[in-house]
Formats: sequence, structure tokens, C-alpha cells
Amino acid sequence: PFRDMIEGMRMDLWKSRYENFDQLYLYCYFVARTVGLMSIPVMGIAPESKATTEAVYNAGLALGLANQLTNILRDVGEDAQRGRIYLPQDELAQAGLSDNDIFAGKVTDKWRNFMKKQIKRTRDLFDDAEKGVAELSSASRWPVWASLLLYRQILDEIEENDYNNFTRRAYVNKPKKILALPIAYAKSLVPPLSR
Repeated sequence: PFRDMIEGMRMDLWKSRYENFDQLYLYCYFVARTVGLMSIPVMGIAPESKATTEAVYNAGLALGLANQLTNILRDVGEDAQRGRIYLPQDELAQAGLSDNDIFAGKVTDKWRNFMKKQIKRTRDLFDDAEKGVAELSSASRWPVWASLLLYRQILDEIEENDYNNFTRRAYVNKPKKILALPIAYAKSLVPPLSR
């Protein structure tokens, strides 16, 4: 995974478009899902966990993918300024959108509908990731829950911005971050066996 992550960074040197979600998925594996593969052995799986190692790793991979897709959805405008579009070209076309629409940066009904589908896919991945966070060692669960909850809230902020991720950066403000921490802590206290 260490070498794969470096390969993902290299991809940004020569690739600025992704024809379909399979290509984007591969990019996300290299730049983000590898983090899960590297982190789980450090964080450890709870000794009382009944989950298979494979299930925990799959959830870690889902979290890495969800986080990276959230970054992509949050940064559409910033990436476009650099000439990059990290959205599946075929899905843009199916929504009646093109690179020109991204570069124009106008929120339209087509854009809103496209973004709703992208956000739903990402939320589903966060749901898949939750299953594995619960299986981590007790010392590791709180920060991972916090990360998951805060990243998921970025999607809420994109929606609150009326899907304007061209000129408005979606972020979670300090009060919302502070409120998320006790929720993450409470979730981290629930042992794997009771799930």
C-alpha cells in the first residue's frame, strides 16, 4: 500500500480526467484506500471482535473511498481551476453535463441531480465503513468515528450550499465539530460484541 499510494500521487502528474467510476475507483484506491490498509494494522482489531479480518479491512477500504470521494465533491471548483475534473465523465454525460459545465461553474438542476447521486453513493460507503469502525480496538475507535462523522457532514454542507461546490467550499464549522466529538466518543464506547 505504501508504494501504491506513491503511484496514486504520480497519477496526478499525467491524468486529469476519469472516463468512468471504475477509473476513479482505482485512483481513489491509490491515493486514499491505501490509508486504510496501512492504518488498520496500527490501530488493531478489538480482541473481542467477531468480525472477520477481511470484513474489517473492507470497511477500512470503504472509509478511504468515502473520504476521497468527499474531497472530490467538495473541491470541484478548486480542481477545475487547475484544469482537473475528478468526476466520472460517463456519469456527467448521462446527467447532460460536460467539462464545459464544470468550468462554467453554474449550479443548475442538472448539476443538483448529478450531485445528489454522487452524495448518495458516498453516504452508502460511509454506512459500509461504520461496520468496521465498530470492530477496531477501543483506543482507535474514537478518532476514526470522529473522522467519519465529520467527513460525512461535509456532504451535508454541500447540500446546504445548494450544491454550489464551484465557488463555495463546504466545511464543517467549529461548533458542529465540537458537537460531533461527544457523539463519536459515545459510539466508540460501544463494544463490538453488542453490535
